[in-house]
Amino acid sequence: MKRVLYSLLAIVICAGLIVVVVQNWSFLFAKTVTGEVLEVERVIEPTYIGSGGVPSNQVFSFAVAIKAEDGEIFTSSSEDRQWAVARKGGCVEAKFYPYPPWEFGKANTYLNARLVRLLECAPSQDVPPPPAPE
Repeated sequence: MKRVLYSLLAIVICAGLIVVVVQNWSFLFAKTVTGEVLEVERVIEPTYIGSGGVPSNQVFSFAVAIKAEDGEIFTSSSEDRQWAVARKGGCVEAKFYPYPPWEFGKANTYLNARLVRLLECAPSQDVPPPPAPE
């Protein structure tokens, strides 16, 4: 009887862990990216002429592209209003949330980019420093 109870308990615990991973896939496997903003574009203009109006989640919908410090470029869409203050050429730390692998059409892409913080960009190595005053 004990063996059956332990087996049942193990199955319930495993099922619970699987449910937690499936429900929270994007948060568990989120990637933090620090780099330069290549583009941050509003997906839909907030000025909308029509009878129904634009839903608030679409008014603050952005397409984001960030070049990481290792040169890899990450892209995502976002409904995070904080992206309205990020500018091209600025540096940011952002969290990218991936689609789960069982969504075959969107696997290996990101469903959301959350702006964590704006950063001061380090001076580029390509640009020589200004000459010292004489």
